[in-house]
Amino acid sequence: MAKQGQSANRSLDGLTEAAREAAGKAATGKGLPPVHLWNPPFCGDLDMRIASDGTWFYLGTPIGRPALVRLFSTILKREDGKHFLVTPVEKVGIKVDDAPFLAVEMAKDEDARGRLLRFRTNVDDWVACDADHRLRFEAAEDGGMVPYLHVRADLWAKVTRALYYDLVDIGEERVVDGHPKFGIASGGAFFAMADAEQMREAL
Repeated sequence: MAKQGQSANRSLDGLTEAAREAAGKAATGKGLPPVHLWNPPFCGDLDMRIASDGTWFYLGTPIGRPALVRLFSTILKREDGKHFLVTPVEKVGIKVDDAPFLAVEMAKDEDARGRLLRFRTNVDDWVACDADHRLRFEAAEDGGMVPYLHVRADLWAKVTRALYYDLVDIGEERVVDGHPKFGIASGGAFFAMADAEQMREAL
């Protein structure tokens, strides 16, 4: 076990340095490392977990440095339903309880397509909600809905409960495939949340 722990520590140190190097190179380009182009060998799982509230843990302890969390978030990748931290030379698996990001702030703007909602994640990325960065809704255990925002590639942000209520307040009814739906319009797209009649009864 000690050997495994030492290996994990070396992997974390190596990932930190490699992520800094990749982020430094990306700073002169589009801002994020091109993890979609990297296909390094799998080096095993790291004892790292992203909890459902967005907290990152390493060896069971919260990572208290937002800058480090932000750094690791830039090399996050999802393949076949699993999450990995990826550099050009290694790939390690991590556990994600729900979604890797949280959408914690929403701004309402306008563009040529009409209303445009923009969301800030817990790692300070701003994502404009449109057909390429859509909202999806899943049933919650309490009978409500949980919204998720597509951030990039196959990575999603869970929208906080407070913002969910804000979305309900600006929701509208539209006919989708012949059925009245309640949903959210943003960036020229409409994201159905539920049947309109069900939402009327719930509200």
